[in-house]
Amino acid sequence: MIPKAESLHTEFKTSFSDEVIISLVAFSNAKGGSVYIGVNDKAELSGVEIGKETIQNWVNEVKNKTSPQVIPDTEVIDMEGKTIIVFSVIEYPIKPVSLKGRFYKRNGNSNHLMSIDEIANEHLKTINTSWDFYIDPNHTIDAISFDKVDRFIHKIEQRTQSEIQIAPREFLSKMEIIREGKLTFGGYLLFVSDYCMISDIQVGRFKSDITIIDSISLNSDLFTEVDEIIAFIKKHLMVEYIITGEPQRTERFDYPLDAIREIVINMIVHRDYRDSSGSIIKILDDRIEFFNPGNLYGGITIDDLLTGNYSSKTRNKLIARMFKEVGLIERYGSGIRRIIDICSSYGVKQPVFEEVFNGFRVVLFKEKTDVTKDVNDTVNDTVNDTANDTVKVAISKNQKTILELIKARNNITAEELVDIVGINLRNIKLNISKLKAKGMIQRIGPDKGGYWKVLKS
Repeated sequence: MIPKAESLHTEFKTSFSDEVIISLVAFSNAKGGSVYIGVNDKAELSGVEIGKETIQNWVNEVKNKTSPQVIPDTEVIDMEGKTIIVFSVIEYPIKPVSLKGRFYKRNGNSNHLMSIDEIANEHLKTINTSWDFYIDPNHTIDAISFDKVDRFIHKIEQRTQSEIQIAPREFLSKMEIIREGKLTFGGYLLFVSDYCMISDIQVGRFKSDITIIDSISLNSDLFTEVDEIIAFIKKHLMVEYIITGEPQRTERFDYPLDAIREIVINMIVHRDYRDSSGSIIKILDDRIEFFNPGNLYGGITIDDLLTGNYSSKTRNKLIARMFKEVGLIERYGSGIRRIIDICSSYGVKQPVFEEVFNGFRVVLFKEKTDVTKDVNDTVNDTVNDTANDTVKVAISKNQKTILELIKARNNITAEELVDIVGINLRNIKLNISKLKAKGMIQRIGPDKGGYWKVLKS
């Protein structure tokens, strides 16, 4: 009946004191737990002496010293001639809970004093909102550009193939970008007409860790920043051209552009804009470093990100929703997995994700993996150009496998290829597109009901 050790949900105390209440507060702000009074930290029974009103007096003390008030469940355990009192609480629905104005949270087998940022985040999660939904006291609706709002609405119409038949201002109110007739923090960041102090991003091309040869400083609306960051990075990438036999050559950059775009969008959407420091992107000879203010949100760890073992929690719900409306985000919480998959498919070293300097950093590498050599060097077909010279067409091992499977059964589906080839659906479709671009396969009939035909093998 007594646990063998303290844990995330268990605490031992030899007597009742404010330390018991601290543990109950910490459990209430986390996932709940129990305090065993009359047990030392080695799980040895010491017992407690209680009178007729002792337990009720302790419960009242917990209630009076906590805000919102916590009333623990109680249990009396008699073991080995000793009395043990157990106080238990569940995760409190209205957080954070405090003891005399101080807030604690359970972490592992100990209690930790919460930071101001953690306190604010717990409150925002409790009311199912986020910082960017709050009204900006420093800016009015005049601070945003309705031309940018019109372009945003047009992008939604293009994506959904339906017309939005309300005025832009009414649309902003419906989307809660304007609340109570006033501009929100998120609305300011999304559609600011001019200079924006809190969206600053520095992007530089470095020849060494301290020598910079080109840079831009951005303080604009978030959608514009995405486009300008990607354009600047692309300007500083190396590109090779792969001749495929088609009239147009295939470009291959030394970094996967899809991964860069995914990282940049994640930076913009999930940044902690309450932090006074800015975002920084450093393009070096062998890597690109992306740094964002703000640690991972919602108690997620790096291991959680890499394994996908977490539920998505968004720091900026309004901003994320608007990016999703125009199709810049496919679904919440899947960005890291896509970045890893893209790098794997592209044949470059896996990126590094780390929490540093009270922020989050992603490092994207140029270095190719052994598989990449197959992508560029393995020749599986030859075609003749207009001068009747032989031109090599390079395909990867995965593309070769897909080609052979289509040749064996031209009506094979992409989902079946996922199971056989061992890569995800997105990369199956990407490789099929590349084979088509190289003139090696052709789609016969419609997308549904048609089939692939091998032209070269």
